[in-house]
Amino acid sequence: MTHVIVATCTREGDCVEVCPVDCIIPGPTNDPGWNDLFFIDPDTCIDCGACIPVCPPEAIFTEEDVPDEYEADIARNAAYFTDGPGYWDYDLEEERATYKGEPK
Repeated sequence: MTHVIVATCTREGDCVEVCPVDCIIPGPTNDPGWNDLFFIDPDTCIDCGACIPVCPPEAIFTEEDVPDEYEADIARNAAYFTDGPGYWDYDLEEERATYKGEPK
């Protein structure tokens, strides 16, 4: 089991600050394929759940509790680390200030 961030993510970044294993990464602002969400690495997540209560839009779920309308986000979350940018150096303040490449 892992945790998944779904499409209601507003890129607040509070989840990044509490993750004890640094497995939550923002999609790069300049990459239109990934710049709408933050993503949780399913191979690194230790299922501690620290991210769930700090998420303002309540966009983080355990994989088995993802609402049906967001089922596609499970595969997309995993694909970010296998087919997408994956881990990269970023400035959290810059990333949390944007949504889909535009300032909030």
